Amino acid sequence: MTSLLIASFSTLTRDPRVQRQIDLLAAEFEVTTVGFGTSPHPEVTHIELPEGTRAWPSSKQYLLSGRYRRAYWDMSAVRAAREALADRVGTTDIVLANDVNTLPLALWLAPRLGVHADLHEYAPREKEHVRSWRWFVAPYQRWICRTCLPEVASITTVSPGLADEYAARFGVDVQVVTNASAYEDRAPRPTGQTIRLLHTGVARANRRLESMIDALRGAPATLTLDLMLVPSEPGYIEALRERASDLPAVTFRDPVAYTELVDAVAEYDVSIVVFPATTFNLEHSLPNKLFEAVQARTAVLVGPSPDMAELVREHGLGRVLDGADAASLRAALETMTPADVDRFKHAADAAATELSAEHQIDTWRRAITAIAARR
Repeated sequence: MTSLLIASFSTLTRDPRVQRQIDLLAAEFEVTTVGFGTSPHPEVTHIELPEGTRAWPSSKQYLLSGRYRRAYWDMSAVRAAREALADRVGTTDIVLANDVNTLPLALWLAPRLGVHADLHEYAPREKEHVRSWRWFVAPYQRWICRTCLPEVASITTVSPGLADEYAARFGVDVQVVTNASAYEDRAPRPTGQTIRLLHTGVARANRRLESMIDALRGAPATLTLDLMLVPSEPGYIEALRERASDLPAVTFRDPVAYTELVDAVAEYDVSIVVFPATTFNLEHSLPNKLFEAVQARTAVLVGPSPDMAELVREHGLGRVLDGADAASLRAALETMTPADVDRFKHAADAAATELSAEHQIDTWRRAITAIAARR
């Protein structure tokens, strides 16, 4: 079998996108995985990187002086991976490199047939809301993209907006594989007189989740909102709880395991997927939660983010707000009826196959198969 190394500086068992790659390709290739945590699949060889090692550059000396190559190979996770993979240089057929921070490592391995890059973010602007990151890390990220992307055989990313930006800035062809969820065979649940709203995800201040709470002030009494948030920034969830303390319609619910998420979303009528354009990646996101709502046969409310708006309008999955603020969300909620929600749910049911992971990930299969054909 053709050998394939899948590399990611993440905990593979908790990385749904990488897990989909492994599940897809393990039956067709001799797969080795490299990343943090235990083996992600029973049929692969796994190289576990030491916990506590870093995959972000920390040497200000190298970053300030533009010695980006030294900054990369100085990272402890990269050093550990290089040591573990030394005997595979020039002997592996294909490398699937996840995110730009694995690209120099993948090219150093000199795979016999080529490298496929899967980019989960637009790396040069990943944390652009942090000033120190813009100053020190963004130029380093641009260096990796500029030097490595032209050397790979094929590239995928998560949304059309990100693909267009990579193509425009670095002159490469990029295909899209969305973060779609696996197909679920279920029927839409009829909407009652009380419309149950849900937002799931990581609690980060730059997502301005307080706007969802504020939208419930003065909204119809037939609406409830549950927030199922994963902690990320100290104190932020506590601040949201305090903001909602006088709103009995707003409830905070503990997060569920990823494998249980679609079932949890299916308990609700509308999933709110609204991000302000505080960063380029947020503006052009097509997040997991949008596709989880489709498989749950739940309606969606999205902001004017262009990639989400286009998909929602194309399939009739819900409403696109005029803005990503409380007033825009409240205006949509005030005019939304149970009949509207039922129509959106049935549209999600009609689109569930096309918008499933099984449909999307075939792009990875075609890309890796094309590299394998170079033999």
